[in-house]
Amino acid sequence: METLLQTNSQLQYAEVYISDMISLKNIFLQTQTLKKLNQNFGVPFLLVKKKSEVVAFATLVISEKEEIVFKIYETGLSASEKSNFTLRAERYFKKSTMANFRDPEQLKSSISRMVSWLNVD
Repeated sequence: METLLQTNSQLQYAEVYISDMISLKNIFLQTQTLKKLNQNFGVPFLLVKKKSEVVAFATLVISEKEEIVFKIYETGLSASEKSNFTLRAERYFKKSTMANFRDPEQLKSSISRMVSWLNVD
């Protein structure tokens, strides 16, 4: 039990800010083996840092059923750390009332703008 607490105390959870986008973009491109972002990048809303390095993020996407869901992209989390982060993201997702979390058309528009903006080199 102590080991789990030590592991979790090294993790920092935070909302996503514009200043985090380059790190999130790099994680996405690395995990998806892509050169440019696509719609699956979504609109990130929560991240995890180990020490000062971003290692995972949760992002809002549109499912095949046209529903708002979230995905986790990560590098360097253990299975228990990923599970804990997924639970935190799920709670955040359920509590948020912002338009991107509730209106699929709004989210589609936000994703398109986000991807276009981040793909400009």
